[in-house]
Amino acid sequence: MNLSVGSAVGTMIFIIILVLVIVSSCIKIVPQTQAFIIERLGAYQGTWSVGLHFKVPIIDRIATKVILKEQTLDFPPQSVITKDNVTMKIDSIIFFQITDPRLYTYGVQNPISAMENLTATTLRNIIGALELDQTLTSRDVINTRMREELDVATDPWGIKVKKVEIKNIIPPAAIQDAMEKQMKAERERRESILRAEGEKQSTVLVAEGKKMEAILGAEAEKEAAILRAEAKKEATIREAEGQAQAILKVQQANADGIKAIKEAGADDSVIQLKSLEALEKVADGQSTKIIIPSEIQGFAGTLAALSETVKKDA
Repeated sequence: MNLSVGSAVGTMIFIIILVLVIVSSCIKIVPQTQAFIIERLGAYQGTWSVGLHFKVPIIDRIATKVILKEQTLDFPPQSVITKDNVTMKIDSIIFFQITDPRLYTYGVQNPISAMENLTATTLRNIIGALELDQTLTSRDVINTRMREELDVATDPWGIKVKKVEIKNIIPPAAIQDAMEKQMKAERERRESILRAEGEKQSTVLVAEGKKMEAILGAEAEKEAAILRAEAKKEATIREAEGQAQAILKVQQANADGIKAIKEAGADDSVIQLKSLEALEKVADGQSTKIIIPSEIQGFAGTLAALSETVKKDA
């Protein structure tokens, strides 16, 4: 009896544990940025988004866990041929995001491999329409065209191509050597041009400096000549003023002497003789013109007449 009760209790505990395990396995929590594809008896049942979910035991299963974050695909370098028959390798990277988990799961077998093959064929088609120089200088154009074409092609797979970037373009070794030589020649040409322009600018500046120096020298000489002329003019004026003042002082002194003689009671003959003496002193100067008063001129004429009479008597 006790044995049968213990066996029943053990069976009950086992059943409870089994139920708890089954129930816990049927409770699922979907994390952020993920989606679960649920199938029931092999058919698509639904898509679980973030949160707590419960699936029916045995008949429901999680077919795929899809990451909804933006992802990158870095493919190995692809061999392509340009329009002018140059073989090169191009390394590209794709940024994409899964927008429809159902289409991503059931749209194509192995979506990542499909995207890689699609990228390679799209890149060959685009590069095949461009020449080498265009390929090397048109990365933005290539990126834009690849993104547009890949986005259209992957839309039925529930994939949104966000961006495509060409990481590296590797031309053949011979082409690289030729490009390096061309770049070196171009740098040397630019250096020669810059040197010639520098020498030309230096020559122009030197010529302008000499011209300015000549102009300043001529202006300085002109100013010096003007200053010399003004100085000479000023000296002449001062010399004339000095002579005039000397004459005025002599005349003033003679006038004062005559005045003194007159006040002492001398007659007109003595005064006129003193005037003649004053004129004689004035004539000894550097004046070229002397004005003689009319009275003195008359007296001088009288003296001349008397001299002639004396000579006749003799």
